[in-house]
Amino acid sequence: MPSTPTPPRPRPAPPGATDSPAPVSTYAPTPSQTVGPFYGYALPFPRGGEVAPAGHPETITLHGYVFDGAGQPVPDALIETWQPAPDGSRAGVPGSLRQDPVTGRVVGRDGVAFTGFGRVPTDGDGHWAVRTLPPGGVSYISIAVFARGLLHHLYTRAYLVDEPGDALLGSLDPERRATLLARGEASHTYRFDIRLQGARETVFLEFPAEPS
Repeated sequence: MPSTPTPPRPRPAPPGATDSPAPVSTYAPTPSQTVGPFYGYALPFPRGGEVAPAGHPETITLHGYVFDGAGQPVPDALIETWQPAPDGSRAGVPGSLRQDPVTGRVVGRDGVAFTGFGRVPTDGDGHWAVRTLPPGGVSYISIAVFARGLLHHLYTRAYLVDEPGDALLGSLDPERRATLLARGEASHTYRFDIRLQGARETVFLEFPAEPS
C-alpha cells in the first residue's frame, strides 16, 4: 500500500461505462459486482482480530461500528487492518492462516508473532474490534472495508493521534478531518466508527494505480 494517498476524490464510473458502443471486434469489460456479503463465508479466520501477541503489555484495542447511509448498523461487513510494527518495520510475519498438519483445519494465529494484519467481520450490531500494538513511525492504522452494496472495497485510516502536520489531515476541513480521528475511551482503547454514506460519511481514500 503506498505511504501517501492521493486526496479523497469522487469514485470513478463503473468499468465499461462509455457514451458509445464497444467495437464489434472487442469485448466490453464485465461490470463490477458487489463485494458482499458472500466474502463472509470464507475470508474470516480464527483470532483474526488478535493482532497483538497474547498477553503483550502494550496491547491496544481499536473498535467501532459500521453504519450505512441511513445510520443503521451493517451486520455483515468485513474489516481489514494494516499497520507497521511498533519499531516501524513493515515486513510482518507469515502464518495468520496456519493449518493443523493432521486435520487440515485452519487454526489461525500462533499467539506469538506480530503480523501487522487483522481481519474481522462485524457482528449483528455492526460492531468490530481488533487488539493490536501501537503503530511505529505513523499515527494511524490503515483500514479496508468490505460491505454489501459496494462495487469495490474502501480504504480509510484510523488516526490514534491528531497530528497537525499530517498531509492528509491538513488537506481536509475540520468536519471531514474528524471522521478520521479515533476517539480515546478507556486506557489503551480507541473507538473508530465507519459511516459508508450520509452527512458524516467517513473520508475514503483512492490510491494511484501502480505503473505497468
